[in-house]
Amino acid sequence: MPARGLRTQVIMATGSGKSLVAVRSAEELRAGRVLVLVPSLDLLVQTVAAWREGGRTGRALAVCSLRGEDVGVPTTTDPRVLSRWAARPLERVTVFATYASLGLGTIERAHLAGLPSWDLIVVDEAHRTSGRIGKPWAVVHDNLRIPSLRRLYMTATPRVWRDGEEVDEEEEEQGGGREPRGRGELVASMEDDPEGPFGSRCHTLSLSEAIDRGICAPYRVVCVDVSDPGFQSAVLLGADGRSDRVRGMRLAALQAALVKAAADQGFRRTLVFHHLTKEAEAFAAGLPAVAARLRTASRSPKPVYPRTVWADWLCGQHTAAHRRRVLDAFAADRVADKAFLGSVRVLGEGVDTKECDSVFWADVRGSMPDLVQAVGRALRIRPGEGKVASLVVPVLLGPGESPESMLTSRAYGDLARLLEALRAHDSRLVEALAQPQVPSSAAKAPAAAATAAGPGAGARALLSFSTPRDPALLAAFIRLRVLNPEHTRWRRGVEAARVYAETAGDLKVPFAFRVPADREEWPPALAGFPLGQWIADARRTYRRGALGRERMRELDELGMVWSHFDVAFEEGLAAARAWAAEHGHLLPPVDATWHGVPVGVWMKNNRAAARREGPGALPQERRDALEEIDPAWCPAWDIGWQRGFQLTRAHLDAGGAMPSGPGEVVVQGEDLGLWVRAQRLGWERLAWAQRWLLEHALGLSPAAEEERPPPRRSHADAWAGHLEAARRFHAREGHLRVPRTHVERVGGQELRLGSWIANQRARAAGLAPERVAALTALGMRWPASSG
Repeated sequence: MPARGLRTQVIMATGSGKSLVAVRSAEELRAGRVLVLVPSLDLLVQTVAAWREGGRTGRALAVCSLRGEDVGVPTTTDPRVLSRWAARPLERVTVFATYASLGLGTIERAHLAGLPSWDLIVVDEAHRTSGRIGKPWAVVHDNLRIPSLRRLYMTATPRVWRDGEEVDEEEEEQGGGREPRGRGELVASMEDDPEGPFGSRCHTLSLSEAIDRGICAPYRVVCVDVSDPGFQSAVLLGADGRSDRVRGMRLAALQAALVKAAADQGFRRTLVFHHLTKEAEAFAAGLPAVAARLRTASRSPKPVYPRTVWADWLCGQHTAAHRRRVLDAFAADRVADKAFLGSVRVLGEGVDTKECDSVFWADVRGSMPDLVQAVGRALRIRPGEGKVASLVVPVLLGPGESPESMLTSRAYGDLARLLEALRAHDSRLVEALAQPQVPSSAAKAPAAAATAAGPGAGARALLSFSTPRDPALLAAFIRLRVLNPEHTRWRRGVEAARVYAETAGDLKVPFAFRVPADREEWPPALAGFPLGQWIADARRTYRRGALGRERMRELDELGMVWSHFDVAFEEGLAAARAWAAEHGHLLPPVDATWHGVPVGVWMKNNRAAARREGPGALPQERRDALEEIDPAWCPAWDIGWQRGFQLTRAHLDAGGAMPSGPGEVVVQGEDLGLWVRAQRLGWERLAWAQRWLLEHALGLSPAAEEERPPPRRSHADAWAGHLEAARRFHAREGHLRVPRTHVERVGGQELRLGSWIANQRARAAGLAPERVAALTALGMRWPASSG
């Protein structure tokens, strides 16, 4: 078993049974201890039920703040309880937890408290631990902190794009909605790499295949044009788009559009996604009245609008029990003619919403990963149900705008974002929309109905409009506002890389670097561009062999460093060069750092590689780079000796005198006098090359006999000397009752006779008989136990 454990990933369309695959995998592997990780509490509750229904038996525990009766299994947030509960040998144990329990949370602390390794970790919605959205959740990949024999990563969307910078929370709550910038950024990507954190991909079930097999619902995107005179007049008169009045008029127009679309398209249960809690509450509260007003105003002899409407809303502040009750009411067969359920940052990854047949976006703001998951809510289906999921996007046209304003109107930004989110589920059909298509009578059919006819037919069936669109205009919209953002981002990245290389002299860009906004050498259009992240993405794509020759050539011309290891060496080399410039040598202590870079450890590792032969040996070009800084960077002997030599020679070259004793000259923490004395006294123990350097570079020679300290006496000689001192004391005093602090002078030496007598008395049982007799003759008082 490798140190990092075994890893693989399963990519399956949303709602196609990932939980059942995970349960079956645990059974096939005979996994005793299983950890199941999910991103949210709602999904945790659902996953517990899914594993039970899938046949998983044995003890189960949930690590979360919910009550046990709400989850269906015992719960805890105490790492000691988890450690005791899940560490029992020879038992089948399943622990369910959210990612928030990982890094320095309950699970990691339980391992520190003695919890053994897992047999299997199932990471659901694993894209959440990928790319820049992973953040602290990426600790799940660390087999030292969260140890496991195996990891199974599962998701429906291994790649997620973000179409712009996210609006800050304060602006969102104030009702702001500025146009996003930097479209097309890849924020999650689970690479199919045996050496990567997710391992190789062992199974893929695409959305198209899942639809063909009846596992997921076929879908269509319904674009509803909304031309509300009141809203357009307010905008034309310059009213603040963030004011409650204008936002209220916008909501009223969207309410009417939703009720009309539900009547025209036959929707029964619709999820409505909002971005602000107050708008979700107001939207749900007003829907029944809007439906009643439209029904009264309708002149059709046949009823068009619903007689009864059920509407409610949910947000993250609602309890799990309340959310369950509302979801059950939404799913009830006879709840009303039409049911609408609003959602504000809830009903995310994996939450089961099979009863939903349509999704309506009242606000397509927020993060792209959340939008991707919102798409997935409509695609879930019960076996044999035969529903067609509708993804409804309102286009609230502004003053003077028409349905043909697709290429320039901000009103179509929501549609572009939705198609980018859909691309994470089914890129083939979305990208096929970029090819001009002839009008088709199948425009309102579900996407899967035309899949067998090829991507072109499927694309025509994917997107429908309440007002017909020119196919060429639609194709241009897809290219310029959905697909081209990636191309635009590449061009911005190349331009930023060019300016960076010109100003810095290389392309070794720190990962956190963003283009500054206040530097005249940088074009204003690039301000804030995440160049460090862009370079890292380019390297990952290059390693997969998917970058393309033209893009590789562009970056090579700018001096791209393709290897992370090369970048790390170059960064370490720069720090080492700076450290050597300040200290005069490249022999740092192991704890030395330079502006946070551990230069001492880095040099130690490079010296070890330089002394190694075969695999792992330091390449010659790296040896040469280090020797340019200091030819003596990797001596054949201890670097402490070489550092003392270098500092002593530098001291002499600067006009200093040869240190003659300890403490006389201290440089960079090294006592040069002590070092010189040690070399002269230990001359015979030095290598020939070291002696040559000391003699010719420093002018040192071995210590003369009179300079050497007297040789240390043997233990027997020392004992005999102390016995002679005892005899002298006895002859002078007439007894051997020596005070403990007494010092006797014998032959120019001061001997601590008192301490010695006390030690002999304490060690009487272990003394040789002749030594006992010699001391007894002097009147030594022995302990009674010594005989």
